[in-house]
Amino acid sequence: MILPAVRTTSTPVRRGEARAALARAERLAAESRWRETVDVLAGVKVPASSAPDLALRVLHTEAWARMYLGELDAATALCERARALAESEVFDDTDRAEALFRLGACRLKAAKVSNAVSLFGEALRLTKPGGARRDRVRAQAFEWRARCYALQRDWDAAQGDAENAVEIAESLKDVRLQMLATMQCSVIAERRGNARLALFFAEHARELAVECGDRQTEARLLNNLGGLSFLLGRAEQAVAQVKASFALFLEVGADADASQAVSTLAQIHLRAGAPQLAEEQARHALSILAGRDDFLDERGNAHLVLGRALLAQQRPDEALQEFAAAERLFRRLGSTSHLAAAWTAEGDAYARLRDMDAAAALYRRAAEALQDFHF
Repeated sequence: MILPAVRTTSTPVRRGEARAALARAERLAAESRWRETVDVLAGVKVPASSAPDLALRVLHTEAWARMYLGELDAATALCERARALAESEVFDDTDRAEALFRLGACRLKAAKVSNAVSLFGEALRLTKPGGARRDRVRAQAFEWRARCYALQRDWDAAQGDAENAVEIAESLKDVRLQMLATMQCSVIAERRGNARLALFFAEHARELAVECGDRQTEARLLNNLGGLSFLLGRAEQAVAQVKASFALFLEVGADADASQAVSTLAQIHLRAGAPQLAEEQARHALSILAGRDDFLDERGNAHLVLGRALLAQQRPDEALQEFAAAERLFRRLGSTSHLAAAWTAEGDAYARLRDMDAAAALYRRAAEALQDFHF
């Protein structure tokens, strides 16, 4: 917690104790132990006027933890305060770039993609190549901006940013940054339809996750590997990987992330011809993610899987309700690809109800949204 610069009553700040608590919070954050991070910082009182460097680090650390806890409003408010503080003359452009990057991450989590792209771009403008501190911020900004471009279906820009992030991370010998950027390369390759290349990147990223001891990201990669294995026709391996992902998420206390593994299992079972099991798993995933606005894509995907599971059980009216819920979430996400998937699913439901005009209109809307040639 950052105290105002001017206070009517005050107690002496024990800077040594604050530094020790902050160091502990930063270690917890590095291990993705977000709730513990926030709890440790609750007892840290740092006046920005006399210890601006500590105050900025506290703001950054608490904002990052609250962002991953899904407390987006609180995280964004902390990032705004950090950006204002970083404008002080005691800080340099790298500090200001980091503040912009972290605010951009919060914006992206809140599905404000265009604003996030602008913030990441400004962070990159402030940090010309050269110097470990600047390059670390650059790698992070490139990697997160790649996520934005993927949502906007600008695949070349997304791939370029992800590759830039990998190159910088390798030059820094920062295994964790390299892992995150390589994972993004995998996601982009899969979205572009190259499952084998995506698998190569995901396997390498998992090796890096094991090397740096990031078990939560390892769990995410196991989940991704499961989906890729299924796409490549390795169903048994896919189920084993996703189950391992789920177990690891629970072991590290990442319940919200565990829902991604549940949702992936639901998709696998649906495609394998087990719609009742898929329905049960999709509902479970949705129960875990209820109210999490930082998981719009996963919530929407779970609604899609649930709807398709219901459709496979000859329950088209119920399926339409789930597809509509997915469409609402994807509109907030701002992803054309996701919206097109929802419209296609709705078209399938109307076709099942023998309303071919409605089905055709939805199929056409999806096709037009995805086409790149407009004139």
